[in-house]
Amino acid sequence: MRQGRQPGERDRHGHHRGWAGGRVPRGNVRGLLLAALVQGPAHGYELMRRLEEQAGGLWRPSPGSVYPLLQLLEDEGLVRGNDEEGRKVYELTPQGRAQADDSRLRDLAVGPSAATAHLDLRAEVQRLHSAARQIGTAGNAAQVDQAVTIVRTARQALYRLLADE
Repeated sequence: MRQGRQPGERDRHGHHRGWAGGRVPRGNVRGLLLAALVQGPAHGYELMRRLEEQAGGLWRPSPGSVYPLLQLLEDEGLVRGNDEEGRKVYELTPQGRAQADDSRLRDLAVGPSAATAHLDLRAEVQRLHSAARQIGTAGNAAQVDQAVTIVRTARQALYRLLADE
């Protein structure tokens, strides 16, 4: 069984996974859409493609998040939708341009080594979880106690990494 996916692969449900767990925090998609429109007018699927390319193929917003947000942005007067050849093409209004921050797109751009490191970390955590479950199921009381100590020490070491920044 494979432990991890390559950047840009889709999971069994057809979703892109890998970048930050495959998801961008909900409030960020709004800002990312505005930032993607700085590059010029686009329809919803073109915006999804732009964001996917910027994320190196590791994340793509779903139509279920993009289209309602575009409607909301239009209702708020930040984007204007025009029908062109049967598609609704969105562009920034002056108010939307004032709110758009194209530096947000740089946050999506993770180099191949950073993406690989994230995927490696995720795979190792999954392996650790499997090993801990096995100890919990088949280990004796002393082994379980020892496993608790090992996992606690690892967790504390990870937090120390963040504290040392």
